Amino acid sequence: MADAALHVRGVTRRFGDVTALDDVGFGVEYGQVVGLLGHNGAGKTTTIRLLNGLLAPHAGEVRTMGLDPVTDGAEVRRHTGVLTETPSLDDRMDAWEAMRFWAAMWGVPKDAVESRVRDLLERFQLADRAGDRIGGYSRGMRQRLALARTLLHDPPLLFLDEPTAALDPVAARDVRSLVRTLAAEDRRTVLICTHNLVEAQELCDRVVILRRGRVLADGTTAEVIGAAAVPVALLLEVEDEQAAEARRIAADFGDVRRVEGGRIHVDGVTRHRLPRLVASLVDAGVAVYRVAPEEPSLEAAYLSLYEKGAEE
Repeated sequence: MADAALHVRGVTRRFGDVTALDDVGFGVEYGQVVGLLGHNGAGKTTTIRLLNGLLAPHAGEVRTMGLDPVTDGAEVRRHTGVLTETPSLDDRMDAWEAMRFWAAMWGVPKDAVESRVRDLLERFQLADRAGDRIGGYSRGMRQRLALARTLLHDPPLLFLDEPTAALDPVAARDVRSLVRTLAAEDRRTVLICTHNLVEAQELCDRVVILRRGRVLADGTTAEVIGAAAVPVALLLEVEDEQAAEARRIAADFGDVRRVEGGRIHVDGVTRHRLPRLVASLVDAGVAVYRVAPEEPSLEAAYLSLYEKGAEE
């Protein structure tokens, strides 16, 4: 992992008597989009601060793009872009003023500032409102501006903390699209902290799940789902008027999770009992239009792993 974009090995970090990270280890290859997942207090923010040189580990090794963030923190931060969950924006400025200010802070060459700011504002669909005060922007516009800010110095490594938090579905979709585009360009590496597990499954090549400062799972979403051994759920589609009868029968074979019209979601139906379930429905005169297993989700795997971790 020496040539990895991010390298964390055996890292422990304490705050007084509280151990925020306990022997944590994982790596992120260049060009990957990796989700750092976990409940509040799991250690995600502490990990990002360590990787950016804002904190030092009490034990273990951290490398960001081959550099030691403790001794080379300034150099590390010149090559990273960080989007915090609540981006600090000066509502009194307009987007042009704010971007020029941040460009100066990042040390962007003066002869490149205007073209770079213009390109980013256009790319993030803010050019038409660039002269308006930021205080009048919607949440989605503010988030896009904050994301544009992280790219002013063209960093190869992005840390995104809840990039779509509190956004409406359309704004969240737009931000996810931007993240996918950013990741595809120039092998840009992205580490995303998110509680939105559907988003993580959609965007991430791999996920690392933290629980109380320890790594609970690390792998592709398929590997994590497989390791969690999540029971396969079943979708039955029947005539709407027969849903109640179908639900009664299905309850003898598994756990009926929910009913939406004639669509019945059942957990825990084993493979060898499925033919008997279908036969029972047909014998009862229920018109069965579809029987389909549902692919286990990352959310289901995450919850299952957390529950197992709590039991242990």
